Amino acid sequence: MTAALRIEDLTIRTGDRVLVSGFSASVGRGEPLTLLGESGSGKSLVAQAIMGTLPPSLVASGRILLDGADLLRLDEVARRSLWGRRIGLLPQEPWTALDPTMRAKGQLAEVHRYVHRRRDADSLAAMGLSEVALADAGGHYPFQMSGGMCQRLALAMAHAADTPLLLVDEPSKGLDGVLRADVVARLRREIATGRLLLTITHDIALARALGGTACVMLDGQAVEAGPTAGLLDAPIHAYTRALINADPSAWSPRASRQPGSSVIEGTGLAKAFGRRQLFTDLSVHVREGEIVAVVGPSGSGKTTLGNILIGTERPDCGWVRRMPGIVPTRFQKLYQDPPAAFVSHQTLGRAFDHLARRHGLAQERIEQLLTRLKLSPGLRDQRPGELSGGELQRFALARVLLLDPVFLFADEATSRLDPINQMEVAGLLREANERDGLAILFVTHDTALAEQIADRSIMLR
Repeated sequence: MTAALRIEDLTIRTGDRVLVSGFSASVGRGEPLTLLGESGSGKSLVAQAIMGTLPPSLVASGRILLDGADLLRLDEVARRSLWGRRIGLLPQEPWTALDPTMRAKGQLAEVHRYVHRRRDADSLAAMGLSEVALADAGGHYPFQMSGGMCQRLALAMAHAADTPLLLVDEPSKGLDGVLRADVVARLRREIATGRLLLTITHDIALARALGGTACVMLDGQAVEAGPTAGLLDAPIHAYTRALINADPSAWSPRASRQPGSSVIEGTGLAKAFGRRQLFTDLSVHVREGEIVAVVGPSGSGKTTLGNILIGTERPDCGWVRRMPGIVPTRFQKLYQDPPAAFVSHQTLGRAFDHLARRHGLAQERIEQLLTRLKLSPGLRDQRPGELSGGELQRFALARVLLLDPVFLFADEATSRLDPINQMEVAGLLREANERDGLAILFVTHDTALAEQIADRSIMLR
């Protein structure tokens, strides 16, 4: 089979620093390619090079051939003409794919109306929303939807574009098991119809389900590649083995501990958005040294519950009581979508310098924590949009922990991390919980992770 997408010796640099080195791969019709590896390994940079959306500070060399045409040699106008027509992208962060000022149905209808010139765009949009379990969310704006719902809307828009080449970045993050299976089935249908599929993921099970070829990246290089089933069943490289063995089911169990006083309580809570009732008469409390997991389907109200407790959302009924005598800055939130936590035009270094001045933090303490989270000094010169989702999430976690919180609402705190970094970040949270008595409300769609990290769980339906 002749590959319709071929990447040859792709190298991406910034100044004298090499971010991706000599990467080569191919994607054929019916033969998807899945890129695996830790955050910052270069996976998303490969997709950005294909799209032609690399930041201006990065320079790509080599060849990227789509049906014989070298995408790296096209000017900006020619590249943009391919977007949504020849090349489709499901980005890692739904925020970057959705218009915050448009309702869900209107955004999907636009794809049918302006890309394909279809007169029945509205009915097709309604059908597309139903296919991703968003039939009742057509009138919602993105800010009224959960992260998983936004992810499904972005997936429906990528499907509607019907481009020959589809690039998919972390399609299963933030989704519960049922919806994750739906995403797998949808991507397999895309493959069956002949679309070229390149998927970037930390999800080993997703890679296995898609089949085709897998490539494991580390520090900008492909360290192992081959048929997906064979690579995952009998990995050769030590990093590939570590990646596979870092699944939460293999973690050491959390030792039982006696929690302290209640740090935060919600009693008789109720919340609805329009006609959609999330929960009623819900009571929850989190104590010192305790981790409480909140699990449930996408859109069930997990994030809304945490927002109510932290004070950024008001309940329709009920009340919240926080431990008295504690300044508000010690009640913190780790956002599900890391870009929402940072100023887009500000470098990470400047953000942390401002944090240090505002709160009198020692630079040595900041350096120690960033090193612990494997965030190299060079990343601090970058803006949020120039980092991977996993890197940005670790910066967000560092910023929160530096404020010495007594309560942390961790909203899908590890969903953007590869298994190895997920294990290390979860270990850091458990350490702060056990050493400092940090109370944590841990929202997740991953029941296996909840079982390993939490003292108890709350299920929302």
